[in-house]
Amino acid sequence: MMRVFLVLMASWLFAPVVMGASSTYPLDPMAPDLNDKASLQRGLQTFMNYCFGCHSLQYQRYKRTAEDLGIPEDLMLEHIVFDPDVRIGELMKNAMSPDASKNWFGAPPPDLTLHTQLKGGPDWLYTYMRTFYIDESRPFGVNNLVFENVGMPHVLMDLQGIQRKGCRQIPKLAKNGGEMMDPLTHEYITEEKCGQDLLDRGYAPLALEEGSGKLSPEEYDQVIYDLTNFLYYTGDPSRQDRERIGVYVILFLAFFYVFARLLGREYEKEYH
Repeated sequence: MMRVFLVLMASWLFAPVVMGASSTYPLDPMAPDLNDKASLQRGLQTFMNYCFGCHSLQYQRYKRTAEDLGIPEDLMLEHIVFDPDVRIGELMKNAMSPDASKNWFGAPPPDLTLHTQLKGGPDWLYTYMRTFYIDESRPFGVNNLVFENVGMPHVLMDLQGIQRKGCRQIPKLAKNGGEMMDPLTHEYITEEKCGQDLLDRGYAPLALEEGSGKLSPEEYDQVIYDLTNFLYYTGDPSRQDRERIGVYVILFLAFFYVFARLLGREYEKEYH
């Protein structure tokens, strides 16, 4: 518990520093819904199938996850826990060696239990997982608009498909901010812009190769929403219980205040 407490304190104290460590790419808003058990279950399934090989959840237990997500323990062990020697009460750690992972990726893949608390919130993860693009200069052949020069492969590329930095001819801007036009032909003078420059002008920075993924863009966005929703839950599993109990505490204090105030008035009469 002390280790978890220290990590949570670090997330509160250093959140502004960590959040500013990546690029200034604008984040897409993502509103978690911890009441959507189906979404949390799908997110758990996606995490275990695509992420758990490298990223652990070392502060989360299988049993707690099954209880919170409404999954019977026997189904959890049969369909989610891959190692037959793992018991339902154990922490969700993977078998990857830190030394081997450092050799393969340059640094051990981070534990994701508190990722949405430490790394810019759920919006950061939701946007990050949707903005990988092909970059042949990188070791794994991909890069990311949110985290430039990331040392992680795009493990969901078969679902999303291949994205490339979009390039297009757009009107050239004059010094006063207006779009330049040829005075003779009255046609816009254009220049090629790509990636972030396109975004700055209001155009989509990435282009998806049609038919290169198993899912449509809408279906893939739902997969990433579910995954982010699940990791948001693991960052603070007691959030719902705490908020529910907090309502009762506030109601109790409001109710108690009435009687405390009346009692105080009776005491005041003794002074006067």
